[in-house]
Amino acid sequence: MPRIGVAGRWAWVSFLVVLGLGAVLLTRLPADRGGGDDCSGRTVRSWGAHSSLNSEFSRYGDDASRADDWTGGDGTHSVRLPDGRVLWLFSDTYLGQVYGPPNPFGESYAWRDTSAPMVRNSAVVMRDGRLESTLPAPLFADPAPGQWRWPVAARVEPRRPGAEEQVLRVVLWVRAAGQAPWIYGVPTATEVATLSLPDLRVESTVTVFDQRLVADPSRRVLFGTTLVEESGWTYVFGGDDRQAVSRPVSRAYVARVPEGGLADPAAWEYWDGEEWAAGVRPRTVLGDGGRRGVGSAFSVVRDGVTYVLFSMAGGGEGLTTVTSYWACSPTGPWHGPTKDFRPDLPDGNVAAYNPQVHPELSGGGRLVLSYDVNWLETNGAAAQLSRNVSLYRPRFVTLRLGPAR
Repeated sequence: MPRIGVAGRWAWVSFLVVLGLGAVLLTRLPADRGGGDDCSGRTVRSWGAHSSLNSEFSRYGDDASRADDWTGGDGTHSVRLPDGRVLWLFSDTYLGQVYGPPNPFGESYAWRDTSAPMVRNSAVVMRDGRLESTLPAPLFADPAPGQWRWPVAARVEPRRPGAEEQVLRVVLWVRAAGQAPWIYGVPTATEVATLSLPDLRVESTVTVFDQRLVADPSRRVLFGTTLVEESGWTYVFGGDDRQAVSRPVSRAYVARVPEGGLADPAAWEYWDGEEWAAGVRPRTVLGDGGRRGVGSAFSVVRDGVTYVLFSMAGGGEGLTTVTSYWACSPTGPWHGPTKDFRPDLPDGNVAAYNPQVHPELSGGGRLVLSYDVNWLETNGAAAQLSRNVSLYRPRFVTLRLGPAR
């Protein structure tokens, strides 16, 4: 073998170092630059009310033929089942009788009695675009006194990786009763429920991310506000509850699970700022402690190879305005916020929240997005929501995306 001089040896070492660094970067490319060269900025170019969905939820909610079905709720999520039905999942839900107008105040609103029951969660079945039944509510029982479960995102997946049998997985937020500022509950844990198909029977629930040992509730992270499926993985987005302590916006986080593994805590991996790993504290992928960030509930969808995130805007506009971000990977970097839009709101002291995309109802270049509406003041809210039952129901819009400029 010929001898190599000092300069030659350093050149050879430098070449090996560069080669090694290149290999490391290539191994991280799918996580950091998942969209590739085709990824480009996306923003909302146009939007309008989805009249047929809005009318269908009004029709079903106002139907007085039953007293044990859904008449209003929030936390709106949906999932298409293998037989074509769509299951709608809700958090706090009003049941009971709805009466036609006028209400006791002489106003032209359908109304319910203030003693009407409210449950912590519900599920409504839609077939061929028509809501047809409410499953026995609450669908997910309270885990303990003073605690409850709110269902969030869901998907149909194999019972276990590689299995032919399919089940429905529903991600649940466990919250516990608390004092101000935690009047909507202290975040406690993320669970996953398994439901059999096609009968939608709850088989089991398992805790996948327990936050009880995190002393500061505003730093506790709950996963499942939205799911994105890609290349055999389910990316599970979550957030903290910094808004509950009067900070402008919350922070977003992301985990991933191989297909068929949502109900297996050991299968969950979290983005720690550099790589995916199990059993680590997740790192923020979006949120700067100021105006850039998310509401406590937000939604992510893929438009081509670009990831688009919808959230309520930061600051005072967070009660009325939906904004969006885009990225080439679930882990970011997230760009934006881009163009905002203000969906229609009913009259009164109300707020919009929880914008959610419904991919199973989208197509043809348009996205279907829902947003929830509630009375803004907590004192007397129940009376206002009973006085006009249309307030506490999701609204729907259709969006078209285009290049971000």
